[in-house]
Amino acid sequence: MKLLVPIDPSQASQQLLDEVARRPWPSATTVCILHVIDWAQLPSSASLIEAVKQSAELLVKSASAKLGCADLRTSTKVFEGHPRIAIAEYAREWGADLVLVGSHGASGLVRFLLGSVAQAVLRRSPCSVEIVRRSASDTSTAMRILIATDGSDCSAAAVKSVAQRPWPAGSQIRLTSVISVTFPIGISRPNARIYLPTDVLETLEKEARGRAEEAVVRARQILSEACFKAVETEFQSIGDARQVILDQEKDWGANLIVVGSHGYRGIDKLMLGSVSESVAMHAHCSVEVIRE
Repeated sequence: MKLLVPIDPSQASQQLLDEVARRPWPSATTVCILHVIDWAQLPSSASLIEAVKQSAELLVKSASAKLGCADLRTSTKVFEGHPRIAIAEYAREWGADLVLVGSHGASGLVRFLLGSVAQAVLRRSPCSVEIVRRSASDTSTAMRILIATDGSDCSAAAVKSVAQRPWPAGSQIRLTSVISVTFPIGISRPNARIYLPTDVLETLEKEARGRAEEAVVRARQILSEACFKAVETEFQSIGDARQVILDQEKDWGANLIVVGSHGYRGIDKLMLGSVSESVAMHAHCSVEVIRE
């Protein structure tokens, strides 16, 4: 497995390295520690530029030594560019399987004005991405992993990703599936009871519940084949998938949410929104978005 870990001198990056070091990974995993020197913030003086480069090299070498103590094979890379673009481009060039990026926690107006590197990496990367958030008070090595599934191929890929990797001893997995009703074109959820006969609405809701149950059964089978036995199941009522997943995270105390990415682009993403991106940017714990 090839892990790309972009860092900067921030506390968020130190927490990111701590998380990478504490988790078990598949054998032969390699980690590339990346630092992108932001062109926009480079000084005009040649001597200062050289000092910035030397500082960047020390930063990645220190991180490499830290992960080396956790028996991880590492390499380092430093170059100049725009982090919001360069990280995803290097992930493609290096052939990363997973990019792990720390979240600085910027929100609201700050995120609008400055942009979020984590969000940009999530949108642009060709591979799976995890936004890592870990509370300083969370000292347990065991993890609570919440997998959201809707029965789609991308959800199956997310479940398989969890099933194929080692996790700390004592870790727990919970499967959750939201009952999502597909209404006829032109009818929105709030108006469904006005425009649709009761029997039609009940049929749609029954079909949606069946899809949710089937999604969980499929996910449980994948995990069972990988010898995951202690798996909880949480069926949800009809509602917005994004909010349901975030509520589950809070109520259950999840350390990691794993979701699949449908890969919407352009107008589809604008119209439908992205459940995976919304969850990744608003959750309080780490979120992994799996791309096949």
